[in-house]
Amino acid sequence: MSELIIYTDGASRGNPGPGGYGTILKWGAKEKELAQGYRKTTNNRMELMAVIAGLEALNKQGLRITVYSDSQYVVKAVEQGWLKNWIATNFKGGKKNRDLWTRFHALSQQHQIRFQWVKGHADNPYNNRCDLLATTAADSKHLLIDAGYEAENP
Repeated sequence: MSELIIYTDGASRGNPGPGGYGTILKWGAKEKELAQGYRKTTNNRMELMAVIAGLEALNKQGLRITVYSDSQYVVKAVEQGWLKNWIATNFKGGKKNRDLWTRFHALSQQHQIRFQWVKGHADNPYNNRCDLLATTAADSKHLLIDAGYEAENP
């Protein structure tokens, strides 16, 4: 079975502020780009939304996936078991982004996913492209409402 590669990046103009994500799905020679902007959000939310958008774009289950991200927050939460602890303790202590982590967790159960950290703004052309997609989305005029963020931060 082939492996799906997903590159992701998130951005926000201010934290909070307008934000966006960029995602590239790479399956062999095929590539698909995804991006979306939001009117008020945070960088960490957009980093996580980039992963979620990539997973939600899939129409198959049971895939082997490697996600490349420059977000220590996202990579460590999954690879070091933080997310498992947050779920086990019902996000005790007010852990942030529960809505997105819950959404990611449900999607992650459908696949074999591993995360790989990459240095941001460096020599990875896919990470750099995702950064451009994310910042362009954050700067666009077609911004969505990050309902989860705005409900908790009116």
